[in-house]
Amino acid sequence: MEMRGLMGGFYKISEWIMRLSVTNVLWVVCSLPFLYLLIVPLLVYNKAEELDQLLVSLTIAGAAAPFFFFPATSAMFTTVRKWVMGEVDAPLLKTFFRGYKENYVKSMLGGLLYTLIFIIIIVDYRVYLSGIEGLQLLSYIFLGLGLLLAVSLFNFFSLIVHYHKSTLQLVKDAILITIGRPFRSLSTVLVSVAILFISTRFTFLFPFFTGSLIAYMAFFNFYQVYLKMKEMMERQEQEQLEQLEQQEREMAEQEPKQ
Repeated sequence: MEMRGLMGGFYKISEWIMRLSVTNVLWVVCSLPFLYLLIVPLLVYNKAEELDQLLVSLTIAGAAAPFFFFPATSAMFTTVRKWVMGEVDAPLLKTFFRGYKENYVKSMLGGLLYTLIFIIIIVDYRVYLSGIEGLQLLSYIFLGLGLLLAVSLFNFFSLIVHYHKSTLQLVKDAILITIGRPFRSLSTVLVSVAILFISTRFTFLFPFFTGSLIAYMAFFNFYQVYLKMKEMMERQEQEQLEQLEQQEREMAEQEPKQ
């Protein structure tokens, strides 16, 4: 029997807390090697003279990301996709690990491609910023490309759990959606930054809610874009069908006169 009223509200809230926290914990556990390599250097190397050590450590973390962070995040997006599409009662463990297994290779390859592009952008940024006289302005272009690529990750993870496409095509589509829907992309970034900022004040959110909240919001925004695109395509198909029917009627009306 479904509970209603105040108790029903508390029950639904507790269910969502459980869904978000369990999914986030699973994501943290599966991403743990990458998170360790990322967070520990940020805590240890916090002085200006330790910048080189920090960059080396972050490079190692980046190399680990395709094998841990990307598959775990795609599994988390597989789970939140069910919620956004109305399947809120989908089994958490089964859905998460099925998404992890099914998307591991594709997400790993996508992670390797993203990592490679990030490395190229970072190297070019540093070269033009400090190494080539008179071309420092180009460094800001590469900085903008890096930010664009980082934002496109939200759409990449959403695409990988929603479509069956090649890895290269998924990366291309993620970047195109990010550029083509700037307001949705910007809202995703702003909400993510807000969640991260709140998590720095309430650190217990990191292991239990931060990742799953961001993933839910990111896929929700992506799904709204998907529905709009689907509606537009259906409208175009309907218009083409109506034009075809109109042409057939005109041809039928002309036949007796010939």
